[in-house]
Amino acid sequence: MTCDPDLLQRVPLFSLLDADERAVLASHVEVRQFDAHQRIYRPGDAGGNGFVLIEGRVRVTLIDEDQQEVTVDEPEPGGFFGFASLLDGTPHQTSALALEPVTCLEIDRDDLRQLLHKKPDSGMDMLAILGKQFHSAQRLVQLRSIRNPNEVIEQQATLGDRIADGVAKFGGSWRFIIAFGVVLVAYTACNVLLGGRAWDPYPFILLNLFLSMLAAIQAPVIMMSQNRQDTKDRTRGELDFEVNRRSELEIRGLSRKLHEMAAKIDDVEQLLRKE
Repeated sequence: MTCDPDLLQRVPLFSLLDADERAVLASHVEVRQFDAHQRIYRPGDAGGNGFVLIEGRVRVTLIDEDQQEVTVDEPEPGGFFGFASLLDGTPHQTSALALEPVTCLEIDRDDLRQLLHKKPDSGMDMLAILGKQFHSAQRLVQLRSIRNPNEVIEQQATLGDRIADGVAKFGGSWRFIIAFGVVLVAYTACNVLLGGRAWDPYPFILLNLFLSMLAAIQAPVIMMSQNRQDTKDRTRGELDFEVNRRSELEIRGLSRKLHEMAAKIDDVEQLLRKE
């Protein structure tokens, strides 16, 4: 379908063009219309062309290594999709699906070359929109990356947290019990054998002071370690929740696809019955 030059004014990139330049570009650009749930292009389709959304909703997806369909972008009216294949001339790596009746402009490499020749500043606008798509892809990778809870916890740990964990780990081990028992036996034995020359005779008041000080210091440190353990459990719970949420979204996506397939099968059955 031939493009109306006034339609280009609704596209932010082409709004910088004057009337004559829009008329020249409109003579080359083609208007495409797609029905709801119609595939605009699939992975592997010939590249060299891109689309600018005018009306409707489009979902751009790709298949990751786990064979899961991932939503890359849902451009707003005036946004681009499929431009990566247009710029480098390679086959499309993503898939575009019309979620509702869609009107868009199809642009090929020659159209883009003429546009940049007529209005070089429009190239910066196009790069800005492509930059937004790159940022969306980066955010998608950050959200989908499965983080190791132990690595996240270690990154958040301070020097005091590590010391508290070390004290709690050593204080709750057999090494501490055996070493502490040996020290107590040696201390009491020395003071008993020295008799009147002992620096801490029975009932070992100085030893009781040391033990009280040790308990007063060790107890808060162990409580700090316990609080840190609660933080670890909460972090693991939050990461597990993110994984479960992604799994739920994927299950919903599968259910939606099954319903769509069932609806299409019903349509085919009705057509066959009519024939």
